[in-house]
Amino acid sequence: MSKMKDRLHTGELYLPGDDEIMAGQLKRLDRLCDFNLTRPAEQEKRSAMLKEMFAEIGEECYIEPPFYSNFGGGHVHFGRNVYANFNLTLVDDTHIYVGDYTMFGPNVTIATAGHPILPELREQGYQYNMPVHIGRNCWLGAGVIVLPGITIGDNVVIGAGSVVTKDLPSNVVAVGNPCRVLREVNEHDKEFYFKNRKIDYDNLT
Repeated sequence: MSKMKDRLHTGELYLPGDDEIMAGQLKRLDRLCDFNLTRPAEQEKRSAMLKEMFAEIGEECYIEPPFYSNFGGGHVHFGRNVYANFNLTLVDDTHIYVGDYTMFGPNVTIATAGHPILPELREQGYQYNMPVHIGRNCWLGAGVIVLPGITIGDNVVIGAGSVVTKDLPSNVVAVGNPCRVLREVNEHDKEFYFKNRKIDYDNLT
């Protein structure tokens, strides 16, 4: 029988309170606590800590504390120029992949962990994990929730408060609970950035 630790990334049922899992997890959570106690002026220190904490993280990434993560970012893979506002929660019991230039509004939750529907198994504490993939140059609005096993394409905008229960293709605006594709990113978006506000290309640096 495989060790519980070996089942973190296989999708199999396992017991997250296993001693070996907990020992490594608590070390990572202590480091996450250190990150959240840094001061706003300590930008270089924060960047250095994230490179140590994450499985992978590219250049010019920024996470606004407080930041919450089950494994302190240990199973998180960020590209470059990823931005996260306050209260990003990454339930990274297995891998979370995020592409370059993706942005998270405040209070976004990305979950990889689930529990069986069968009450007897839940009572025993069993869990399973499914990875999440988020593409390049996405924007997840405030309060978005992404469920385990979801894949989101590139250039996707997800409206505030949406709950993503199914995969989303690239180049769409999606909203709602459950989250559904509202429309494709289109020519209108090249002219207007918010309602009737036009993009003034001459004044963009």
